[in-house]
Amino acid sequence: MNNQTPQQPSSNSDEVDLGQLFHLIGNGIKKLFRFIGDIFKGIFGAIIIFLQFIQKHFIKFAIVAVIGIAIGVYLDVNKEPAYLSTMVVEPNFNSVQQLYNNINFYNELAKSEDSIALAEALDITLKEASSIKKFTVESYSDENQKVQLFDKFVKSLDTTTQKAIDMEAYLKNFNSLDARFHTIALIATNNGVGKKIQDAIINSISRNDYFNLQKDISDINIKLQDSIYGKQITEIDSLQLLYKRVMLKEADKPMQGTNISLGEGGSKDNKELSLINKMEELKESLVLLNEEKANKSSILNVISAFPRKGVEIKGIWNSYKFLVPTILLGLALFILGLLSLNKYLKNYTKH
Repeated sequence: MNNQTPQQPSSNSDEVDLGQLFHLIGNGIKKLFRFIGDIFKGIFGAIIIFLQFIQKHFIKFAIVAVIGIAIGVYLDVNKEPAYLSTMVVEPNFNSVQQLYNNINFYNELAKSEDSIALAEALDITLKEASSIKKFTVESYSDENQKVQLFDKFVKSLDTTTQKAIDMEAYLKNFNSLDARFHTIALIATNNGVGKKIQDAIINSISRNDYFNLQKDISDINIKLQDSIYGKQITEIDSLQLLYKRVMLKEADKPMQGTNISLGEGGSKDNKELSLINKMEELKESLVLLNEEKANKSSILNVISAFPRKGVEIKGIWNSYKFLVPTILLGLALFILGLLSLNKYLKNYTKH
């Protein structure tokens, strides 16, 4: 019986397969570069077509721009100057939502030009109310303040809940109403009206019965806590004096034998050190309580009041000689573009 050896695949077939693979890869790379080149050619072609369009209608655009600048200069010369006034406040006792509601209400009255209602709400004259054009309110907070709010929020929770709170998620979903400070901005043609309406804005919050009740309860709690801290400090002072007297009396006793009790002395030292630490904690708590008392002395703390005179709003973005020609050029570009597109479509259907 003849032994037959299996045929080994030839190396030529491997070379052919590899050659085809490299050929396919090369074709794929060529197609990719060709596709990228077509994209750049398309973009370049679109730019050329747009520049040709501008060149064709350049005189029309120039005329529209000159007319727009002339109209803008005329409007700038004859318009009343607008002034910006800002005030930074710190709402307490959950009054921030009421503050936002009130400011939005004033803004709606200003937008609708209801000077009578606005004058009554802000306790100013009709002429002063008619000069008010816009109100805005927004939170004023940076990352450090957000982190401090997060730390305060976490400390108010129990240990189990604290572990489930994620700082990044808290900062990502941060509610602007939770911010400590808020900026109220006023735009008016009267540069002194901001100072006149400041008290009315504050009183609209301070006269609320609910917020006054919250403030009264807070004052009582702060006073009670202050009294407790004072009693604890007095008691610790008495205990410290008592320990000092006991130690002095023990020091005056004659030593009997040569035995020294380290345990008892160590216990006294530990008690005295514990009292010192407790006293330091109470002093820190008292400082924080005094800060809270200062911060919550009013329902709405004014951090930065409205200035006596507002700052005039200037700049190219607020100038009619920029806005008018920009709008007219945009309209001209849109209309001429539609006409050119319509002409192209008519010629395309003929072909």
